[in-house]
Amino acid sequence: MPRDKAILKAQVNELSKKELMDIVLKLAGKRYNYEYLLVNFLDKDGGEQTLYEEAKEAIDILSNKEYKGRTIQHQLVKKLNACIKRIGEFTVETKNKKLETDLVLYVLEMQFENPSKVFGARFSGYDYKVGLLLKRLINLVTKKLHHDYLIDYQDKINEFLTKLHHTSDRINTIYDLPGLIE
Repeated sequence: MPRDKAILKAQVNELSKKELMDIVLKLAGKRYNYEYLLVNFLDKDGGEQTLYEEAKEAIDILSNKEYKGRTIQHQLVKKLNACIKRIGEFTVETKNKKLETDLVLYVLEMQFENPSKVFGARFSGYDYKVGLLLKRLINLVTKKLHHDYLIDYQDKINEFLTKLHHTSDRINTIYDLPGLIE
């Protein structure tokens, strides 16, 4: 139900400064409200960078956490899902595609630091999830960012593509990824 802004404005004008401050502090207790206030009012220039650093720290914590699973690949899928969820939370308030790209690249770099034997398992879904995240990175770099950024990410993406095609080309999602981006 839409609210009448004129009525709301009149009600807010009647509040004292202390009451307004209490309301803002109460609302900022929720993460999404805090992020909104930070990016749009409190720190317009550096708010997104602050949220990026917080997201990166949260991803590091998620990466060090132990996950249950039958195999190492199942555990890695759960870890990767948690990291992807955190990236999604980051993108709710920040519309900066460069920072989103950097976070996706950061998570992918952690995945490819694992030994290559974790790739290629038949029933884990890990290769598929990594392939989807790589596809997201390629989409961000080629379609959402300025074409000059392609040079910055091209070598890493091509390295990831080569490794993934070498181990997991039987999966349609990975098979459909380009061999190299130029």
